[in-house]
Amino acid sequence: MSRSAWAAGTLAALAAGVFGYGAGHERSPVPALVQQARAGFAHWLPGARQASPVSAPSRSKASGPVVYYRDPDGKPDYAAEPKRTADGRDYRAVHASEDVRFDEPEEAEAMPDAGHGDMAMGQATMPASARKVRFYRNPMGLPDTSPIPKKDSMGMDYLPVYEGEDTDDGTVKISPGKLQRTGVRTAVVERRVLSMPVRAPGAIEEDERRISVIAMRTDAFIEKVEAVTTGDHVHKGQPLLRLFSPEMNAAAAQYLTGIGYEGARRRLENLGIPSEVIDEIERSRKVPSTITWSAPRDGVVVERNVSDGMRAKSGDTLFKLVDHSRVWVLADVTERDLAAVAEGQTATVRARTFPDRVFTGAVTRIYPHLAMGTRTARLRIELPNSNGDLRPGMFAEVTIATGSDKPVVAVPDDAVIDTGTRQVVLLDRGEGRFEPRPVRLGVRGDGYVEIRDGIAAGDRVVTSANFLIDAESNLKAALQGLSEPKPEPRPQAAAEGKAP
Repeated sequence: MSRSAWAAGTLAALAAGVFGYGAGHERSPVPALVQQARAGFAHWLPGARQASPVSAPSRSKASGPVVYYRDPDGKPDYAAEPKRTADGRDYRAVHASEDVRFDEPEEAEAMPDAGHGDMAMGQATMPASARKVRFYRNPMGLPDTSPIPKKDSMGMDYLPVYEGEDTDDGTVKISPGKLQRTGVRTAVVERRVLSMPVRAPGAIEEDERRISVIAMRTDAFIEKVEAVTTGDHVHKGQPLLRLFSPEMNAAAAQYLTGIGYEGARRRLENLGIPSEVIDEIERSRKVPSTITWSAPRDGVVVERNVSDGMRAKSGDTLFKLVDHSRVWVLADVTERDLAAVAEGQTATVRARTFPDRVFTGAVTRIYPHLAMGTRTARLRIELPNSNGDLRPGMFAEVTIATGSDKPVVAVPDDAVIDTGTRQVVLLDRGEGRFEPRPVRLGVRGDGYVEIRDGIAAGDRVVTSANFLIDAESNLKAALQGLSEPKPEPRPQAAAEGKAP
């Protein structure tokens, strides 16, 4: 066999073996190894130059879609769209083939020059940029590792974990390509005023303090009822009826004789005779045959139980007047929302009759008992109603602005990972590093949640794809726990101080 034929056969056998090994390993250095081996045997092949050093292999052409753009000078600055530097240079496009793994470096360094013979082969099989694999982890995130490459039950390759990837500062390192593809977004923590509205159904009711009842304190006969009917609006002092009462006339006559002057006037007042009637008796010095009864306040006649000529007994209600210039709204708030409501808070009311109008009032009373059937508490809201548009019995939708006017540290709701027993936000430490940070939550409102402890204003937190990063963090903690060496149990004899 000639020298050249022996060299060619050796090269072919070496290439076949290297390709066979690389077929079962993802991103194997087979192309680089073949080029180095070919260069190492170049001086044995016919026509080869005997003394030319081996140059670094050229990088394969990028393929696939552009996943992001990076600074042309290699600075840690990336963009999702084409961008230029301050001096007008275009950012470099990074294709899918250039950044397809989340746990590998973004760019492979060029291999060093190789020498000849066995020394060249040794350097070709271990590139300077290669990192040592510590172990292989389960591709589905299960706490299962292997010291050698293997596949799971579904045929998926275990993922390599390299030295230097896992740090002890609690952060998770993610490549720029992964950040772009998973849609990771961040936001700056700010101080803001939070307001979480509490909504409840309600109904318009009369103000109990603006109701007046006209009733006799002694028997009387109704001589004449004025032209006042149910639903009419009356004013204070407006005549309602004229009546005759023997007891009232006797008290008026006693008052005029001057016998027991102070006591006689007090008797007239105790009978409920209006003060203006008493003043007229004193001025005219005459006992009227009938007494005119007038309205004690402005209001609407909601009850009329009197007619001409009837006998009114003591205690009978003749008229009932209600002032509707101010009304109540009684709303039922659920037990869950009750803690956020306080007296004095502003409330807006929308009556179903006027859906395009908003009435503003304040919470004046929280009733002390809950309805056992509905587990709701009743609130009272007072509203001005000078034109009488709001009428008792109307249904309404009540919105109460809860919360404080003081700004608090808050983050978007999406930034918090809440499992019920664990609340965490992911703090962006820069350069693709993220730190899970436990937090203590406060009030919510307007799409934000108060952070009472854990982070401060000015920090940057992840607002989207945070569950993926959190899963990576949990996996890292699990793998570190598995990789920690367990102390071997000491022999019982040695523990007792005896010789083995």
